[in-house]
Amino acid sequence: MKEALLVLDVQNGMFQEGNVVYKGDRLLQSLKDLINRARSNKTPIFYIQHNAPTGKPLEYGTKGWEIHPDITPNAQDVIIQKTTPDSFFHTTLHEELKKQGIKHLVIAGIQTEACVDTTVRRAFSMEYKVTLASDTHTTWDSNITAQQIINHHNGVLRWFADVYPSKDITFVS
Repeated sequence: MKEALLVLDVQNGMFQEGNVVYKGDRLLQSLKDLINRARSNKTPIFYIQHNAPTGKPLEYGTKGWEIHPDITPNAQDVIIQKTTPDSFFHTTLHEELKKQGIKHLVIAGIQTEACVDTTVRRAFSMEYKVTLASDTHTTWDSNITAQQIINHHNGVLRWFADVYPSKDITFVS
């Protein structure tokens, strides 16, 4: 089953001084490892880039909107623009995946309880096989801690995805 890696919203605006996403450095390192493994097996990589309204940290065309330089896309990677937490809603993602015959999505990125959660559930409902990298998605503290949000979603999203630590995820060429 042909697979792809989806990297959601890992943009500069998520790493603003004084408001860095929870364990941001660890996220970037885990993502780099996952991306390198995907590339070494010629697994397609799709970067999902959120376009926020004017004045927001991910405002289209600003420095905050740019994909984080630690995980810069290569020329062969696909970049999908979105405006909602759902990476499929009013985007070309499904069409691009179909063009390449992709049926299995490995999902990682930001923000656990919004874009990651919504994209995992939507991919499942569109009949993709889904794997969530349990240690390679993150968020910020809210009414509960970021770690509690991550733990909760790793548990809940097991209904929609296989949930594994990134070190246990292999890509097959």
